[in-house]
Amino acid sequence: MSDKQALIDGLYEKARAMVPAINARSVETASMGKLPDATIAEMQQAGFFRIMQPARYGGMELEPQVFFEVQMILAEGCMSTAWVLGVVAIHNWQLGLYDDQAQQDVWGDDESTLISSSYMPVGKVTHVEGGYQLSGHWGFSSGSKHADWVFLGAVIPPKNEGDTPDYRTFLLPRADYEIVDNWNVSGLEGTGSNDIVVKDAFVPEYRTHRAIDGFQCDNPGNAVNSHYIFRLPFGQIFVRAVSSSSIGALKGIVNSYIAVNKDRVGLNDGAKIAKDPDAQMALAEAVAVVDECKTIMYRNFDIMLGFAKQGVTPPMDERVKMRFDAALVSRKCADAVNKLFISCGAQGIFRDHPLNRAWLDINAGRTHVANNPFKFGRNLGGTMMGLENEDTFL
Repeated sequence: MSDKQALIDGLYEKARAMVPAINARSVETASMGKLPDATIAEMQQAGFFRIMQPARYGGMELEPQVFFEVQMILAEGCMSTAWVLGVVAIHNWQLGLYDDQAQQDVWGDDESTLISSSYMPVGKVTHVEGGYQLSGHWGFSSGSKHADWVFLGAVIPPKNEGDTPDYRTFLLPRADYEIVDNWNVSGLEGTGSNDIVVKDAFVPEYRTHRAIDGFQCDNPGNAVNSHYIFRLPFGQIFVRAVSSSSIGALKGIVNSYIAVNKDRVGLNDGAKIAKDPDAQMALAEAVAVVDECKTIMYRNFDIMLGFAKQGVTPPMDERVKMRFDAALVSRKCADAVNKLFISCGAQGIFRDHPLNRAWLDINAGRTHVANNPFKFGRNLGGTMMGLENEDTFL
C-alpha cells in the first residue's frame, strides 16, 4: 500500500470513528445553533480541514473524491457537522486560488485558521486606492462563529462605461465584520449560518478572487500552488460542498428505517409494515439514490481531474451537464427521505424519532440556491438545442 493510500484510508477510519460521537451530540448541536467546539477540535485534529489545503500551508492536496467521501461519512451521524465541514474546508482549497499574499495573511501565523462565507452578490463596492471599500449585509454564513476570516460576494462596478461588471469574492478578517446571531431554523440548525454585516471595510486588491479566473481555471494562486487540484473549476467544487452531505445523511438513516419498521405493525389495522409495498419501495429507492449520486459524482470528478492533469479546462458541454448533475443530488435525496419519512407513520413527526432530524436537514439543504435543479436543467436542455450557455458558475 502506498503512503498516499494509507493516508486516505486513515482519514476514512477517523471519519467513521467520529460518527457515533457527533450523532450523540446532534441534539446539543441543534440547540446551540452551531457545532460544539469539541466537534471542530476533533475535525481539526483528524486533518479534515486540510484535505484539499495547499501543501505549502500544511495541507494534504488530496483529490476532491477523498474530501467528499469524508464529508458523506460524517453526514451519516450529523448532517449539520458535515455541512459545516463541506463549506468551510472547501474555503481552504479556494484560498489556494488567491494571490499568495492573501494566503499568508490567513495562514502565516496559524495554518489551522478557518474561513466562512456568503457568496451572495449583495455587497456595495467602491473603488479606492489599492483596492476597494466594501459594505453590505449577507446571509447564510455557515460555521461563521468558528472562523476568523470570511469570503463575501460582491460585484465591482465598471470604471468605464461599457465595461463588464466584475463579480469577485472578497476576503476579510474578523475585525472587519459583525456576525448577526439570527440562526433560528427548523433544519440544519447546527450549521450556525448567521448573517454577516460589513461597514466600509477596506479590502486590498490581492484579497479578492475574480469569478472569471475560477471559471477559466487560471488563478493568481496557480503561480505558487502547482498541484492539479487547483486547476479544477471553482463552481464545480463548491456546489458539491452543499449537496453531498445529503447523500451521507440519507445513507445514515437507512439502517434506522429498517430498525424502526422491520417489526412495526400499524396501530389502526395491525398490518406488518415490512410487507407494505410502499415501505419496501421507499427503502429500495433510498439505497439506489445513494449509490447513483455517489457514482455520478465520482465519475464527474474523474473527468474533471483528467482535464486538470493535462492543464486544460473541461469542455463547456461537459461542465453544463456536470453542474446539472450536482444540482439534482439534493432533490433526489429529499424525494427519497420524504418517502421514508411517510412510511414511518405519524411517529415520524416526533423530534426524537430516528428519522426526524435527517428528514428536516435534507429538506433544508434542498432549499439552497445551488441545489435548485431547474435553472441548471433548463440551461442544459437549451444548450443541447443550440442556445447560448447562461451560466458562468461552472
